[in-house]
Formats: sequence, C-alpha cells, structure tokens
Amino acid sequence: MSSSSSPANAANPDYAAHEALRLLGPAPANWVPAHAGIDHNVLVVGGGQTGSAFAFAMQRAGIGGVSVIDAAAGTSQAGVWLTRARMHKLRTLKNLVGPEGPVTALGFQAWYEARHGQEAYAAIDRIPRIAWAEYLDWFRGITGTAVRYGTRLVRFEPVEGGAVPHFRLHLEVNGEPRVETARKLIFANGVAGSGAPFIPDLLASAVSQGLAAHTGHAIDFGALAGKTVAVIGAAASAFDAAAVALESGAAAVHLFARRDRLAATPVARVRGYPGLYDNYLALPDATRWHHAARYRRLGTTPPPDSVQRVLKFPHFHLHLFSPWQGAEVRDGKVVASVNDESFRFDFAIAGTGYTHELSQRPELAGIAGQVLRWRDRFEPPAHERDDELGAAPYLGAGLELLEKTPGTAPWLRDIHIYNPGGFASTGLPLGDVPSIRGYVPAVVRRISEDLLLADFALHEERTRAEVPPDFDESLYASAIWQAGARQRLAA
Repeated sequence: MSSSSSPANAANPDYAAHEALRLLGPAPANWVPAHAGIDHNVLVVGGGQTGSAFAFAMQRAGIGGVSVIDAAAGTSQAGVWLTRARMHKLRTLKNLVGPEGPVTALGFQAWYEARHGQEAYAAIDRIPRIAWAEYLDWFRGITGTAVRYGTRLVRFEPVEGGAVPHFRLHLEVNGEPRVETARKLIFANGVAGSGAPFIPDLLASAVSQGLAAHTGHAIDFGALAGKTVAVIGAAASAFDAAAVALESGAAAVHLFARRDRLAATPVARVRGYPGLYDNYLALPDATRWHHAARYRRLGTTPPPDSVQRVLKFPHFHLHLFSPWQGAEVRDGKVVASVNDESFRFDFAIAGTGYTHELSQRPELAGIAGQVLRWRDRFEPPAHERDDELGAAPYLGAGLELLEKTPGTAPWLRDIHIYNPGGFASTGLPLGDVPSIRGYVPAVVRRISEDLLLADFALHEERTRAEVPPDFDESLYASAIWQAGARQRLAA
C-alpha cells in the first residue's frame, strides 16, 4: 500500500475510517458451527443500504457464513439510487444513523466531510442522491462487504430434518441455475420486496403496449421529448417522475391527484417521537394499525423542492381531486376520462405505490398461503379498514414471518422481512434510512439468538470444556513460601 493511501497517513480521506476500525479491533471470529450441506448461515437478498448494514452488523457480531446477493449486474445497476430513484436529494434528514451503526467514522457525514470539508456538509440540507450512492459503494469497500451481483433468488423451500433446518435455494447466477443452502433468509430487497408495483387496472392495457409504466420501472425519459405525459399520483416519486419528464423535454406533463390538496405534513415531524417508534413493536395491535392507517390516509408528502422542481415549467399542470375514471388505448394514445373530461396522452406514468401481496413476488409466492397477515390477526374498525395493510405480513420481534396456522410451518421464523411489507408491524418503511438504527440490530440479535440455541448442546460442550492453562507452577515456584523457612526466620 502506498503512503498516499495508507491508513496511517492523516492526509488520506479514509484515515479516520481506518483508524476507527483499528480502534474497534478485529471482528470476532465466527462462532457459528459449520454443518455439512449448509452453504450459508445467512443469505441476505439485496445488496443496497440495508443489505450492507446487515453484512457489517453480523460481521461485528461474529456471525460468519453470510452471503449478500443482488440481481443487478453490478454496482451501477444495484439498488435504486442510480436507476429508479429520480430525486435530487434524499427525502430524509441528513444526520440519521445509516449502515455504519454506532461507528460514526463510517457514517455519511464523516465520509462527506473528509472529501468536501465541514462547511460543505453544513451547507447541504439533505443528502444528494448521487453522493449517497457513492458513499454506499465506499462503505461496502471499507467494511469488506462483498456483494454477489448477477445473482437472483428464484424460489426456495424448507428442508426439515438433518442436523439443522435450512432452506434449499434455487438461484440464477448470471443466467445459469444453481442450488445452494442457507439457514436464515433476510429479504432486504427494496420497495417491491413483499409484493409488486401497483398498476391500476385501467392502465394495464397501456402498460402491455408500452404506452405506460410504473415509477418503479425503468423508463426511457429521453423518448418522451416533445410528448404529452400523464402522471397518476401525488407522492414524491410521482413528482420526481414528472420533473424528469419535463427536464427531458416533454411538451406537457399533467399530474393527477385524488385529493383536493397535496399532503403537506412531513413524515419526520409525525414520527419525531422516539419513545413511540423505538418501542413500536411493544404497542397494542390497535395502536399500530391506527398509526399505519392514518399515515396512509394522509398520503406521502412530496418535499417542497420536488414540487418546486416541476413548477419551473409553465407546461406542468396539476389536477387536484381528479382520480381517473377510465382509460383506453386508441390510435396509439392513452385516452383518459377524468371528472367527465377527456384527455389524450402519448405516455402515462403510474406513481401509485406498491402492494404487499406476497403471492405477487415470485420467490415468495410458494409460501404466501402459510404466512400470518395482519388481516388474520386484527379486525380494524370500519373507518380504519385498509385492505392493503391487511395483506401485509404480521412480523415478530425479530421481523420474522409467523405461521398463519400454528404448527404447520415453524420454519417461517427463519425468514426475516426488511422491506416496506413490514410497515404495519413497525410503523416505518423498512429499508429506508430511518429504519436502520433500530431494526437492523433487532434482526441481528434474533438471528444470533436463534443460531446459538439451534446448536446449544455444542456450545454448552465448548463452554464447559477444560481450558488449557496459560502457565504452570514453574512460573511462580521460586516465590512460594516454605514452612521451614518461616520457622528459621522466626529463630
């Protein structure tokens, strides 16, 4: 290693990070016993910010045999920040704890200040999206987190019996099938991780003909230059898509909102109550449901800068209290009926959110009928009914899946959900930065506990075994006081 890149060189921007890791000391040795036929103790599906957070946290907990996979071809295609995310800045506060956990020298602020200075960090109100992607790539490098890109989990099934229960994993690695095994699964796989992008039925035909797409899909915005575009939805992702279309030269963009005004209550303000959200899993089901349903009724708030971004264009048009009544494809156009008025669009973008229906997720479809859902556990009052929340999995304290019918699928507890499908259980969009501080440690603690208890007899044997002494009597023999010597000294 050259002097310019040496951790010992204080001029190196990574000096503080290397020094923090040095002072933290080596990660504990892997204490999880190996078992024949088991390839991985933990498989993390998703190599983004939370997949990276899990890899680091388990490394520091001495849990070895962890593999992180991502279906993307490489770093530039992984996650959302360089692909489907279209905002200029993250929507969360800049000083939240991220994948670094308690090691602040590995956090975004330390990384950014080492490269741009303290004044530059103080000057930003929120984290630039591209900078966050660069930081995450750096974090994986500095912590030694290896992501197996080009690797997709197609399906899996439990294997009971043998030394330890585990899952048989059917993977696709660079297009080739492969079978591996793992004892634990973590789904840290993004906003559609427990379901799919929600496409309104009236847009299905347009989507199939390439005349519409969801904000979660790849969209060729360059092809929208000179076109008239519709955006359905008024959350942040809808405004971001509208902005990119306008910036790409769209002739006009019409954004349609169901409500008569834009949601304007920041999530950070609603959730600025640590006592509640730090202990959310201990709250009664009725309380958790109330807050989740209330949040969904209020709607997702677009940040002011996302709104201002589209207002720069005179050919942006906002339609309030304007749900689509119908749509059809006619002569290569999307013809929409809204408030009894007809519109013709070259392309439509659905900013309509995501479902939590496990059966719509290919790798989870096989277990969907066995999973306990909120609708199985809790009957809300009529004014708080929400079928989408009801479809969400009801998670345990380690964010593990639970059985719908006790005793029929005990292996579900070895599957941990860390995506927005856990929102009704946790009150936070799992996978977003605000969720990392509290819930990544909770999942790691549960996995650690489960792995320990699964091999408890072996660990008991290890801890009760005789420990070889560091030295024998010869070390101190010359200093032993002899009784005869004591009598001579007295005479």
